Amino acid sequence: MTFDGSWKVDRNDNYEKFMEKMGISLVKRKLAAHDNLQITLQQTGDKFHVKETSNFRTLEMDFTSGVSFEYSMADGTELTGSWTLEGDTLKGSFTRKDNGKLLATTRVVQGDELTQSYSYEGVDAKRIYKRI
Repeated sequence: MTFDGSWKVDRNDNYEKFMEKMGISLVKRKLAAHDNLQITLQQTGDKFHVKETSNFRTLEMDFTSGVSFEYSMADGTELTGSWTLEGDTLKGSFTRKDNGKLLATTRVVQGDELTQSYSYEGVDAKRIYKRI
């Protein structure tokens, strides 16, 4: 499937500004900018298994396209929402539990890169991963 594989963060675009808007502290933003995040995705139809490994934590989760679930970001921010597979794009819509604000995100694979885009309170950012 399109998303199957292991991916390592290669570069960021406006990611620190995005984290600042999310309310992540300066220290955590600096650490996250150099977290060496790796994502392994396994897709079976509309079901996904994700393993995230960074310098700071390892997290595994399963989700089904269109089905809501809860997620905790590395800084402890709690979210609820879902990923929906639309063609070759995973679109995520998550609501912060602490303030009810929306975080929109997408994942798209183009060649040997996976781009994860974020939009929160008017700030857009990207993390680009290379296939490993």
